[in-house]
Amino acid sequence: MKYRIERDDLGEKQVPVEAYYGIQSLRAKENFNITKRGLNRQMIKALAVVKKSAAKANADAGLLSSDVSKKIMLACDEILNGRLHGQFITDLIQGGAGTSMNMNANEVIANRANEMLGGSRGTYDFVHPIHHVNMCQSTNDVVPTAGKLAAIRLTKKLLVELKKLTSSFYDKSLAFESVIKMGRTHLQETAPIRIGQVFGSFEAVIMRDIRRIESAMDSLYEINLGGSVIGTSLNVHPIYFKKVVIHLAKFTGEPVFQSKNLIDNTRHLDGFGNLSSSLKTLAINLSKIANDIRLMSCGPQAGFQELVLPTVQPGSSFNPGKSTPVIPELVNQISYYVMGLDVTISSAVESGQLELNPNIPIILACLFEAIDILRRSARTLREKTLEEIEVDEATARFVVENSASLAIALIPRLGYEKVASLTQEALWSKKTILELVREKNILEGVDLETILNPFEMTQLSNSYEELTKPKKSKK
Repeated sequence: MKYRIERDDLGEKQVPVEAYYGIQSLRAKENFNITKRGLNRQMIKALAVVKKSAAKANADAGLLSSDVSKKIMLACDEILNGRLHGQFITDLIQGGAGTSMNMNANEVIANRANEMLGGSRGTYDFVHPIHHVNMCQSTNDVVPTAGKLAAIRLTKKLLVELKKLTSSFYDKSLAFESVIKMGRTHLQETAPIRIGQVFGSFEAVIMRDIRRIESAMDSLYEINLGGSVIGTSLNVHPIYFKKVVIHLAKFTGEPVFQSKNLIDNTRHLDGFGNLSSSLKTLAINLSKIANDIRLMSCGPQAGFQELVLPTVQPGSSFNPGKSTPVIPELVNQISYYVMGLDVTISSAVESGQLELNPNIPIILACLFEAIDILRRSARTLREKTLEEIEVDEATARFVVENSASLAIALIPRLGYEKVASLTQEALWSKKTILELVREKNILEGVDLETILNPFEMTQLSNSYEELTKPKKSKK
């Protein structure tokens, strides 16, 4: 490999001659060789669009020539179109509050712009990473702004998947509307419920998560770009200050706006913590749904066997023919992982010091990962379980019709103590509640078929008066 020599405050270093990155990016790659995972693609694009907006604002302020500004913007457009992403070599977790990822962007853009102007990579004769690409900026307003933009883009993709998931739950709530199962509290039988109602509740909780995430995402549109190093706008030209966020909103199509308190927006990263908290709640709800699906499908002969999950792979290396709920189990584990990521984000948001929080790389790394894996797990749950899930209606109905817990429908007429006695007798005698009541002639003249109809018990409109009024005599 051929090398060029680049220099910085610490001395000289060999940089591959074909590289668009420079000496500071290379130092960062060597210093932070931990996760061996690069920046998220949306973060790379977000850095590029911030630099593009800054170049346009600096040209408006007369700080950059039209030619240099245009070449910087063209280099940014190439990155936005997917080029040069391999030149972003810094680890996603790094010290310095993101200085290395900011300099990586500055160097790549400067070298590409230099090349367009007839210069050589690494010479910076026409465009310099700091003097031109980073003009009127600091890592401390560039990286949080880019991080918010990337989080918004990633979250929008997550919301698309969550809306598809709720649609799938809704479809199943209609398909299973008439299928009765035994409801359970504390894993013990209690009252009948329709499987369609269960899936309707799954839809409702994810819809609530969507609203919660959308609300949390709103706070990310407030950015500190123009605040420079600590939010006081030191060394920022007033025209740049007024124009940069306007250009950013235009180039991104996002309603971003400059914070009225840039010092606050630079010091405090609670917007990321708020979004993370909503993602954690989503993870909790997805895990609860996965648990319920696993339980309702347990069997196939000695369990509940109310749901029949599609078999996506052999379930055991020991039991031939065994089907295992691997997708709900996957969702459980992803959820635990997201909860752990939220703990990291919460700790990192809290532990910033004074005018800056240096922990933003780990905040962004965890946040982006949480969003991505939740999106993929929601899609996997929908495609590999929900779309082909079935019910075992015969098994579910048999359990309901033979359950002593149906006696609870008689409480308004017989009282708690008498129903408790009937329930115990049904359990040891192995008779149904309907058989016992008829045998004892307890409720003569009452339409027992309706009162003990499991489907009627699931009708939300059943009032106390309806349950207790006498049966009309037939003439």
